[in-house]
Amino acid sequence: MSLRVAVKLARRELRGGLHGFRIFLGCVILGVAAIAAVGTIRESIAAGLVEQGASLLGGDAELELTYRFATEAERDWIRSNSLQHSEIADFRSMAIAPDGRRELTQVKAVDNAYPLIGQVELVPDIPLAQALAGAGDVPGAVMHPLLIGRLGIGVGDTFQLGAQEFRLMAELTREPDQTQAGFGLGPRTIVAMPALRNSGLLNPGSLFTTKYRLDLPEETDLETLQARAMTDLDGSGFRWMDARNGTPRVAEFVTRLGAFLVLVGLSGLAVGGVGISAALRAYLAGKTQVIATLRTLGADQRTIFLTYFLQVGVLAFAGIVAGIVLGVGLPVALGPVFADRLPVPAVFAPYGAPMAEAALYSALSVLIFTLWPLARAREVRAAALYREAAGSVRRWPSWPYVAATLGLIAALLTAAALFSGNLRLTLWTAGGILSALMVLAVAAALMQRAARVIRPRLRQRPALGWALGAIGGPGTTAGPVMLSLGLGLSVLAAVGQIDGNLRRAIAADLPERAPSYFFVDLQKDQMTWFLERLETDPAVSRIDSAPMLRGIISRINGRPATEVAPGHWVVEGDRAVSYSDALPARTTLTAGTWWSKDYDGPPQLSFSAEEAGEMGLKLGDEITLNILGREITAPITSFREVDFSTAGMGFVMLMNPAALAGAPHTFIATVYAEQEAEAAILRDVTDRYPNVTAINVRDALMQVSDLLAGLASATSWGASVTLLTGFLVLIGAAAADSRARTYEAAILKTLGATRARILTSLVLRATILGAAAGLVALGAGLAGGWAVSHFVMDTGFQVIWPSALAIILGGMVVTLLAGLGFALGPLTARPARTLRARE
Repeated sequence: MSLRVAVKLARRELRGGLHGFRIFLGCVILGVAAIAAVGTIRESIAAGLVEQGASLLGGDAELELTYRFATEAERDWIRSNSLQHSEIADFRSMAIAPDGRRELTQVKAVDNAYPLIGQVELVPDIPLAQALAGAGDVPGAVMHPLLIGRLGIGVGDTFQLGAQEFRLMAELTREPDQTQAGFGLGPRTIVAMPALRNSGLLNPGSLFTTKYRLDLPEETDLETLQARAMTDLDGSGFRWMDARNGTPRVAEFVTRLGAFLVLVGLSGLAVGGVGISAALRAYLAGKTQVIATLRTLGADQRTIFLTYFLQVGVLAFAGIVAGIVLGVGLPVALGPVFADRLPVPAVFAPYGAPMAEAALYSALSVLIFTLWPLARAREVRAAALYREAAGSVRRWPSWPYVAATLGLIAALLTAAALFSGNLRLTLWTAGGILSALMVLAVAAALMQRAARVIRPRLRQRPALGWALGAIGGPGTTAGPVMLSLGLGLSVLAAVGQIDGNLRRAIAADLPERAPSYFFVDLQKDQMTWFLERLETDPAVSRIDSAPMLRGIISRINGRPATEVAPGHWVVEGDRAVSYSDALPARTTLTAGTWWSKDYDGPPQLSFSAEEAGEMGLKLGDEITLNILGREITAPITSFREVDFSTAGMGFVMLMNPAALAGAPHTFIATVYAEQEAEAAILRDVTDRYPNVTAINVRDALMQVSDLLAGLASATSWGASVTLLTGFLVLIGAAAADSRARTYEAAILKTLGATRARILTSLVLRATILGAAAGLVALGAGLAGGWAVSHFVMDTGFQVIWPSALAIILGGMVVTLLAGLGFALGPLTARPARTLRARE
């Protein structure tokens, strides 16, 4: 009976329009649209990666080897399991122009079969084979336009890689497998493999990787073929990729970024939830007389609850549908624009998963933030018809509603963890949002109490007294303003502090802590001249050098390494390995003992203490390394401190010299020098030894800084959505507060107050609220920024005052704009009409 009556009452009230629910709808639409848009872009990229997995990989499958070419047995396996294959070598080198200019480049040496899938695009438009053939006796090459500009050469000019001269035949505008390159320190150069025969760049021990792309029969089962490769080529130290995961780094990045932005979207939902709750409370407060009349006519609590619950449900459903249409429609409509700017393929279309995700998040959020106002509305008594008894309704609803709210919060967190795939990030985000909301709620309560205490002492400043009275008096909107605006500003404040401290750390530490250059591929017989040249240079303050090989940790205590330490960066790829008979300078052992200087027994291994702790390793554990196709098993005999934050030389693993005897290798050196001497050092070393590659550490760190700045920018945009939702809530709070301010202005005008003084009080009120929200948000942002800088970035922390002051100023401006937008009504209202209507 109550449900049928509630449906009828809800339908009749909805006929009256959306008055009172506009902000409610706006918050729902904005929150849903943000999550749906992020999800649609994420799914579009994922679909593009799946659809063009083979094209991005450059073949149906790929075997990658570290610092060696495939053996004849491995080549036989590749030939017998593919229709055709392509061999590629990838490495860094110095490109040297005729005038002596030199730049770091990422070189790709290819065979005649490259590319198996897709096309290389050149300017002028000529076949790649023709370009690599060169002109006359000089082999050809193609280069990225950025590198051509840096070297100051043009098509037809010559340049040098190692000891080999090349002729630039075309600009490289697109390579079909470019997403495989990952993070590169130099623009791309492509040459033919045979042309490097006399370059000195691919000598045994040099730093390069080889990739063997396979074109497979259509009926090939990739999972079966991978298992066969693991068995037939066990011990060769290869890495396998195929069209199912053609760009694992890109796919992983997209997944993590999507998960992170969805969780930022949850912050927006939290702010929107505050607005939803405030809008519903304001709407129900205006319905107190209606509810009291219904109670007088015999409506029970269940009927009242269902009446307004149905209204909320209908409007929430409409908002969710509108938000999904907006969030999915914009990316799909702008798909062609996005596709041209993305470095990976994307298939823009409506996808069910992000729409369901956005709908679920929003439905749960609406329920969480509307249950309590609805529960309080059901307890309005018939006596409210004769006196303003709304305030007598208890603040806490009955326990079933509290339990239901807690259950809905648990469901929301579970959904977020499942969709993001990161329980820890979800819990930290939820904890951060909850902590920020609690701090803001406490701050709002303290501000209201302070306003009530201070106001009586300001009799000589009536405008300020009226502003404080509006903040601390009954029916104040200070709480919603602090919560909505403060949470958005908190996220922006934290992002600003993290970004500023990261840039400060890089800029401040470079001259004192980071080396000028990494020199790699130094041959053993080149070290004598190299050290003599630098040790006699007064501008050089320090030189560190060490032999270097690279190997893959294949097993830990006989088990696959990826099973023992899944996801850890040390076991995800190949790692630098060195050897030393004595404990290196500036090295501290934390556990175990170092081998003796003349030790020539079974292999022993020293491991980085921090990484060992993360992987759960202990002294005596056996590590199996695959180095150049040879497996070496050694027990861990010591742990030592390794500081990677200095950008200097650091090895996760060090071995005794006898363990690596006979393995071809090169040396690596770091040079700390005055900046004005860097150019001369680079010229002298690379002129004498063209095979040596120099990596400018300052440029590399700046590239990392720019990359992190881009991520910070993306995060800032996500936080801006939260702030936009908060601004919407502010508008709702100002609109809900307009009636009280109009009544207040009418009384003040009756008592002789001028419009200018009333406007001053409104401006002061908005400024105080904005400044308070900005200060609290700054405190929360500083705490979050310090935590991330200290525990995640491992950098020092200083307050970035320009960013901090901008947050406070932003809070004041935003609240002032929202307040002034609704100031006209109270200022222009006629006192007689307002007071008569109130009676």
